[in-house]
Amino acid sequence: MSSDPRPGDTTHFGFRDVPVAEKAGLVREVFTSVAARYDLMNDLMSLGVHRAWKRYFVATANVARGDRVLDLAGGTGDIAALLHARVGEAGEVVVGDINAAMLGVGRDRLTDRGLVRGLRWVQLNAEALPFPDAHFDLVTIAFGLRNVTDKAKALREMHRVLKVGGRAMVLEFSEVKPAWFRPIYDFHSFQVLPRLGRLFANDADSYRYLAESIRKHPPQDELKAMMEEAGFERCDYRNLSAGICAIHAGYRV
Repeated sequence: MSSDPRPGDTTHFGFRDVPVAEKAGLVREVFTSVAARYDLMNDLMSLGVHRAWKRYFVATANVARGDRVLDLAGGTGDIAALLHARVGEAGEVVVGDINAAMLGVGRDRLTDRGLVRGLRWVQLNAEALPFPDAHFDLVTIAFGLRNVTDKAKALREMHRVLKVGGRAMVLEFSEVKPAWFRPIYDFHSFQVLPRLGRLFANDADSYRYLAESIRKHPPQDELKAMMEEAGFERCDYRNLSAGICAIHAGYRV
């Protein structure tokens, strides 16, 4: 179990070590920079496959009409829109993100599509959720956990706000499994992606950080163990696209 950081404690920001207290601000700067082009960023990072991953993620969530769902790191609202279609206007999807610019992009985008009722937008820190215990039927976080400073604390918070029988689901870039594919993936991540970021968004550094953050994220079995330590039961994961990303899930019982 993680403890409160002490003065001088450091954590990773990509491949750099930075003071724990500074990471959230650095991550905020990255996502403020890329907010308007966030979907383009994911297209570049996943070669467009992230859209299929997200549809599959929500399709396997077993969410029902009338459910109350929390989507963390909800950013530009693509997961929220898919969840909203399943819970209906009788349910509620709360979209939470630490970054106001990302929330603004998502809220405007979904409002333009006529998706207003049953959606709530909250600026928050995943490590200290402003919700009561046992409040949600489902908590999701897609491509966001790797950017959280204290992942263990965020997982405990996700567990706390779930109802008994509720489920947490994490969609995240993970560890590529076939050894032959890793050099190709590394070349795309560290050589191609920053150049594409410079070309399409005039921002190579943010894209380089995002590639580095994937390599620092716990691999599949380690993240499963972290979920179990946070209190989740029946934890499992499924690799997508040879482990480029994975879906982790666990229940509060």
